Amino acid sequence: MPEEKYSIDRAAFPEEVGVSSAAIAEFIQDLNEHHIEMHSMMILRDGKVAYECWREPYGPDIPHTMYSVSKSVTSAAVGFAVEEGLLSLDTKVIDIFPGYRPKKRDEWLEKMTVWHLLTMTAGKDVGLASDKAEKNWTKEFFDAGWAFEPGTSWRYISEDQYMLSAIINKVTGMNMVDYLMPRLFEPLGISRKPFWEKSAEGIEAGGWGLFLTTEECARFILCYSRGGMFGGKQVIPAKWAQESVKKLVDNRRDRDDEPDTGAGYGYCFWRNACPDSYRADGMFSQFGIVFEKLDAVIVVTSCEMNERKTRECIFRHFPEGFIQANGNSSVYEELKGKLILDSLGELPKLPRSRLEKAVSGKTIRIKKPKLLNAAGYPVSMIPLPVLYMGKDKAGNIDKVSFIFSADECVMNWSEGEIRNSITCGMDGKARKSTIKLAGFELTANSSAAWENEHTLCVWMRPLEAICQRRLRFIFSGNHVKVLPSTVPDSRCMLDYVSERIKIYVRNPAVSKIGETAVTNSIKIVEPAHRGKVCK
Repeated sequence: MPEEKYSIDRAAFPEEVGVSSAAIAEFIQDLNEHHIEMHSMMILRDGKVAYECWREPYGPDIPHTMYSVSKSVTSAAVGFAVEEGLLSLDTKVIDIFPGYRPKKRDEWLEKMTVWHLLTMTAGKDVGLASDKAEKNWTKEFFDAGWAFEPGTSWRYISEDQYMLSAIINKVTGMNMVDYLMPRLFEPLGISRKPFWEKSAEGIEAGGWGLFLTTEECARFILCYSRGGMFGGKQVIPAKWAQESVKKLVDNRRDRDDEPDTGAGYGYCFWRNACPDSYRADGMFSQFGIVFEKLDAVIVVTSCEMNERKTRECIFRHFPEGFIQANGNSSVYEELKGKLILDSLGELPKLPRSRLEKAVSGKTIRIKKPKLLNAAGYPVSMIPLPVLYMGKDKAGNIDKVSFIFSADECVMNWSEGEIRNSITCGMDGKARKSTIKLAGFELTANSSAAWENEHTLCVWMRPLEAICQRRLRFIFSGNHVKVLPSTVPDSRCMLDYVSERIKIYVRNPAVSKIGETAVTNSIKIVEPAHRGKVCK
């Protein structure tokens, strides 16, 4: 099935389909002023792409982590299963997993339905910091305590959608990606199998872990915006597409004053405070936003932890930036030089060190930090925000070696049984390499430079994910100190956890203890590592 046949049509310039080039330019300026790292954006009107842009080194052919936008795709899978009569919204979750029914009858468990999982009203209270590497995720869900009786309140629990994925697996006998290929992905022109992170049980994460390109995400959101239609055909069942995006439950929360997180929730879609609009929403500001009465869609991928800041930036310029369509391209021609996202920086070309000859080809053995390993989060070349909900936690960088050449160096290293190699540009330009870690196959965009005679810096950005891993190797004789860091700082992730504690833990004293513990943990997340150059 040729993918080009299903590509979204492009307008010649934004105004042709009623999008203001001036509004786009102002939006990009606003992003820059607020230091929002947007990786891509696509603005659609009347079913056509009015504007699209990627920030180098990201690009249109590289899938990007969707985080919780994955939930909306899981919802679509449930919609197909309901349409095919495999289950209903009233299906009891415990009836699908009778092996988890306790000996002593649990009335709340007997009440919990597929509808409750879809709307985040199931009531199970799975811990936010749960170590997925150590758990059977289905058992963890059923073993979790209750936050409330099903249907009586609302709480954002990503494991609700993992259970929907497990349900799809049970009732279809198929993995969710395989189930969705002929029903959703191929009709949208997505002929490759999207990568979706799985549990140790072999079940897609459901609530997170899906990787799509910007246009693949745009096709999915556009399909919903048009009542499940794409390419002139009904893809998602019309009733499901229409019902999913309505305000079906009240999601206002105590201690949370953000309007866009309390405007209503459907089947894994959020209503916005902006009238007549809804969104698929993922952590670090992955958004698919629909403006219902304007036949307009905005899709963005980003690395901005403060999702509210990103949403407010978008809504400062849209929907006002949607205008009457016209054939005048003069504004676009005048502004098109400003309609770009500046590229992300790499290490510059710096003088080379005489240590290269002594270090080249030697193996650096690095001690494992005991505290980090006990916590289950050893430092990996893949930054923490990519791994924290994963079943396969890489880590314990070891057996590092460098081979230097004129404009490059090759870095080899091990994490457990996995050995990887990246080529790093030393001429101010990054190089791309393919690596596999923690179950992911990633495109590593890497550069290196000598900060001084004794300090080698390596920057590696996994392009399918977010963040950048930075390592500083400080050589002193045969001893090496390795200083890991992440951009954006790992504190962003810990701040996110701290904010969730404020929202969900109602007891102020307990909440304060949790926030303090999270704040202090930054000291152990990326500590200095000690190593030695071996002969």
